[in-house]
Amino acid sequence: MAISLLSFILLRTGEGAPSWGEIASESLFLIAMFSFPMVGVLIASRQPRNPIGWILLAIGLVWELGGVIDSYVHYGFVTNPGSVPRPDLVAVLASSSWVPGVGLIGTFVILLFPDGRLPSPRWRPLAWLSVFALTALSILIPVTPDSLAEVASNPSLPNIPNPLGLDALRPFTGALLPLLPLCMLGCASSLIWRFRRSRGRERLQLKWLASGAGVTATIYLFAMAFSLSQDTPWSGKGNPLWLNVLQWVAIYSFVLIPAAVGVAILRHRLYDIDLIINRALVYGALTAALASAYVVGVVGVGGLLRTVSDQQTNNLAVAASTLAVAAMFRPARGRIQAFIDRRFYRRKYDAEQTLETFSARLRARSISKPSPPSSSR
Repeated sequence: MAISLLSFILLRTGEGAPSWGEIASESLFLIAMFSFPMVGVLIASRQPRNPIGWILLAIGLVWELGGVIDSYVHYGFVTNPGSVPRPDLVAVLASSSWVPGVGLIGTFVILLFPDGRLPSPRWRPLAWLSVFALTALSILIPVTPDSLAEVASNPSLPNIPNPLGLDALRPFTGALLPLLPLCMLGCASSLIWRFRRSRGRERLQLKWLASGAGVTATIYLFAMAFSLSQDTPWSGKGNPLWLNVLQWVAIYSFVLIPAAVGVAILRHRLYDIDLIINRALVYGALTAALASAYVVGVVGVGGLLRTVSDQQTNNLAVAASTLAVAAMFRPARGRIQAFIDRRFYRRKYDAEQTLETFSARLRARSISKPSPPSSSR
């Protein structure tokens, strides 16, 4: 947390500092990444032989140091140029910090989860290949012979040559870049393989990780898709408010991964996962359905009211769509809940149907059976 605060202060200082939106985005990211070492400390203190805790600590340290380095580089090039030594060299050396930060999450956190051991010896080649990919990319990216802005993936930096660039190594960098995503896919397949063979407590642990990672990946992909469609940077100046909010939610969603890992390994509220998945499916589908109905309502009602002025048409369409969505909420939730239970929780659905049928029969019998006449003395 002290590292995050230091980064925040460096970003705010001096003339030409970034906007409050960019500061908020960076601070949110650092706070979200702080969840990795927090959970890592809990796991490492209780299960020191489980490498998952130490890996989470390393991930958090990489991201937090990366935030401070970004602030240092920004201060040296943009906020107060020439005030700190060699920001170009620092930017280049830190350009590959995302490799262990992202790569460890997608490889060894998944491959060694939940007990810190490989699923079986046959996965050892994939583990060594992942080590090679992480190490090679961490070394090769800083020596890519591109401009400083391209190597550091920061358009605010000057387009000066990379001081460490080596032309001879460019082909190796391009050839090895796809290797890390392939290793991550292989590790994800190990999770599926382990889940299909798991029973009892281990299956619940795997559900926790799959749920956290799945929600994070879905939100992040949506945010990336909308950002690319708008052709704007993350939380940059001029972005629509809704896009900045979506990007911040995507950043904060990374908290779900260490949270899921911590719950699964420490076994606190482990058995709540089925309820959480059920609610996530219901409210995710409900949100998508109501949002679609709202958009269709605004467009449809707006098309039917062309005879009125544009402003009135827009206001009427928005008001009508809002009322329709509000009226649809409860019945739509009930139908979606029933569908989810019927499709994914068949045993629960059958039990509820049996109980409902039994209750209906009892009510029918109590109505049809005449009450005994009262005895008079």
